[in-house]
Amino acid sequence: MLNKFDKLKKYLNELKKQGLCLAFSGGIDSTLLLFLCQDMDIIAITLKTDFQTFEEIELTKKLCQKYNIKQLIIEADVLENPLINNNPKNRCYECKKFLFKTAVQKAFEHGKKYLIDGTNFDDLNSHRPGIKALEELEIISPFAKFGITKKEIREYAKECGIEIFDKPSTPCLATRFPYNTKLTKQNLQMAEQGEVILKKYGYKNCRFRIHGNIARIEIPPEQFDSFIKEKTGLIKDIKALNIKYVTLDLEGIRSGSMDI
Repeated sequence: MLNKFDKLKKYLNELKKQGLCLAFSGGIDSTLLLFLCQDMDIIAITLKTDFQTFEEIELTKKLCQKYNIKQLIIEADVLENPLINNNPKNRCYECKKFLFKTAVQKAFEHGKKYLIDGTNFDDLNSHRPGIKALEELEIISPFAKFGITKKEIREYAKECGIEIFDKPSTPCLATRFPYNTKLTKQNLQMAEQGEVILKKYGYKNCRFRIHGNIARIEIPPEQFDSFIKEKTGLIKDIKALNIKYVTLDLEGIRSGSMDI
């Protein structure tokens, strides 16, 4: 009996007959798809905006080179779109619609019928407004289609020898701000730089949330003790970003804390 991943690979081989593009972010979900499609003559489409970090875009380039897959990097100015830059509650929907329309057009221009993405089965059961936009644009989400969870993706990626199988999720930088906060290059860069500082201190899985001039830091609870021990240097580095108050969120790192 075929398992989920056998069925997935068979399905991808059917799609490739009419041309296949992958929306590639460099996260573990889309990276596993990249790996599985490496012999299928696909094109990886990476959407480069102010919501992605420099580190993330560079990782996509390295992975496409590693698997010898053609990559198109499309730059899009999300901050010029008022439906996005004011960070409304439905920002994720508007942003996905705006960006993936361009990706679908690029796929068509290159003679590819299908665009797939890394949405997994777990995503269907969490607050993900962008999924509605993907459905409207007829983007295919193979992991969701075959009921493949994040845990299963990480386990299979590890079996396949993919080095970033345990890479923490990296949602877009807009999620670091409360809804209805005007998003600018300056404050997005501040969020990015804040997480660079945290990672320098060893906090690889972190969120640097910004509430005005207050930083609310999310890290795993088991790292709280080391954070407190290192607080003097951390506070100094973080305040250099023009942050006035530095706080540690006692609930720890979690997805969607701005949705509460």
